[in-house]
Amino acid sequence: MQLLDHVSIGVPDLDAARPFYDAIMSALDARKVYDRPTALGYGERCNAQDTISTCLAVYLDAHAIGDNKRHWCFKAPTRAHVDAFHHAGLAAGGRSDGEPGLRPHYHADYYAAFLIDPAGNRVEAVCHATDATDAS
Repeated sequence: MQLLDHVSIGVPDLDAARPFYDAIMSALDARKVYDRPTALGYGERCNAQDTISTCLAVYLDAHAIGDNKRHWCFKAPTRAHVDAFHHAGLAAGGRSDGEPGLRPHYHADYYAAFLIDPAGNRVEAVCHATDATDAS
């Protein structure tokens, strides 16, 4: 079951966020579906013919982002996608909050990387596949 239909992330500067989210979403093969003055969209919105897609919206939001445990995790089809997500995020102004690698305290094949976006939001990419089933 796909639990999430869509998620929104607020940022105080969309121009600073745009290159970061363009880079990490591209690394995860998620296409940009809109680029508006106050919002960016990635992925696919559900409809009657497609009930399993998900969409990410990045909205302009002037509120401060404080330290917290909240983060957004994106599924990656392969471990190579997780690596690309981390590399692309760093190159686009993000900070590492956890290098790509196994996190066996979640499960034996949990391969993830964590980033802090330019506004301070924490994002993650994870691949649950074993290295042997990894399509990369």
